[in-house]
Amino acid sequence: MYDTFVTIVGNVLHEPEWRRTTNTGVLVTTFKIASTSRRLNRETGQWADGNSLRVRVNCWRTLASNVKNSVTRGDPLIVTGRLFTRDWVDEQGAKRTMYELDAIAVGHDLSRGRAVFERIKGNTATSAVEDAQAAQRVGGEATEPVPDHEAPSQFDDTPFDAAFDRPPPMAPPPAAAAVAGDENGDEPPAGGDGAGAAAGESAPSEPDAESGAGRRRVPRRARVPA
Repeated sequence: MYDTFVTIVGNVLHEPEWRRTTNTGVLVTTFKIASTSRRLNRETGQWADGNSLRVRVNCWRTLASNVKNSVTRGDPLIVTGRLFTRDWVDEQGAKRTMYELDAIAVGHDLSRGRAVFERIKGNTATSAVEDAQAAQRVGGEATEPVPDHEAPSQFDDTPFDAAFDRPPPMAPPPAAAAVAGDENGDEPPAGGDGAGAAAGESAPSEPDAESGAGRRRVPRRARVPA
C-alpha cells in the first residue's frame, strides 16, 4: 500500500553492472551496497564490526548512466530510495527472497573523502515557443475560446452593488460628537452646554486685540467611565 523510503550509508561491494530486462529491454545499472554497524568492545576497548545489511541497488534511466560512470568498488556511498523484497523461485524450486532498493539519489559520502561534481546537460531540446497551435492545447487536449456572452462569469462580476445594500450613515447626536471630539484631542464645540461648563470650568478667554495676548488654555477634565 505504501512505499518504504530508506537511506543507506555503506560501501559498494562490486563494480556496478549494466543489465537489460528481458521483457521490456530497459537498461538498468545494479550494484550491492553493504552497511555495517560499529560496536565498542568494552572488554578490549576497541571498535569492531557489528551487524551488516546488504542490499541490491537498482538505478534506472539517467541515474543508471551516471552511477556506472562515477561509482566503483569500495566507494562510500549514500543511497536513498524505495526498499522492498523480491520473492522468486530458483532453478531447484526453492523459494528465495532478496532485498532490493530502487534508488532515487546516489552520492558519495564526503565525510570519508572528496569528490568533484560535473553537471551533465541534457541532449534533448525542449520547445517553449508560444504559437497558435500550442495556445489551443490545455492539459494535452485541444480547446476553443468561450465567447463572452457564454462565459459563466466575468471580471469584477458581482451579483449586487454593495453600496445599495448598506444603510445610509446616521449623524451622531451632539453629546456623542462632543465625546468623540474630546477622545480625538479636539476642543469641544463652542456654544453648547457641555460637561465642562456644567462642572464649573471657565471657558477659554478670547484673545485681546490690543495687547495681542494669546488664548488661555484650560486643562481638560479627565473622562471617567460610566
